[in-house]
Amino acid sequence: MRRLSIIAAAALIFCTVAVGAARAQGTVADFSLQTANNATVSLKSYASKKAVVVVFLNPACAYSRLYQERLASLSSGFSGRGVQFLFVNVPINLDAPGGAAPGEVDLPTLTDASQQVSGQLGISKTTEAVVLQPEAGGFAVRYRGAIDDNPQVASGVQQPYLRQVLDNLLAGRPAGVADKRAAGCLIKR
Repeated sequence: MRRLSIIAAAALIFCTVAVGAARAQGTVADFSLQTANNATVSLKSYASKKAVVVVFLNPACAYSRLYQERLASLSSGFSGRGVQFLFVNVPINLDAPGGAAPGEVDLPTLTDASQQVSGQLGISKTTEAVVLQPEAGGFAVRYRGAIDDNPQVASGVQQPYLRQVLDNLLAGRPAGVADKRAAGCLIKR
């Protein structure tokens, strides 16, 4: 009986890991987002980039505000290395008005009014990121999840997941981690 329990536990762990890896893998079809000027931006327009990072935010979400400086730093640090960041403003389950507080960074956001993109990428929270890499026929999902391991205190970050994934991909290595659960505000559906 004990041996059967150990086998069942091992099978459960294996399935959990496999589902997490499968969730983070796959190919994404082209999608379009709107700029503040109502111009359309399509994913395929970034096919020449080494990677595209899509980050879902909402200014009313405290997590989004806490990550603004870190995201601005990542975006500027990786832009010269062939990585494009797309910041997508999505509605959340809070009625609070949003906006950058004085002294905070205000990231240039795109709109996914139909929430088709967040649904297509399997995103449920702000601040969650997806790393896409161009490949024949679309973009491969290389990572989905948290930006780092400490959403509240930037100086307390020990695992900068997004930075590590991008460094690995740009060096020609596998992403390393494929999926990390993100803390954040639930996207309103």
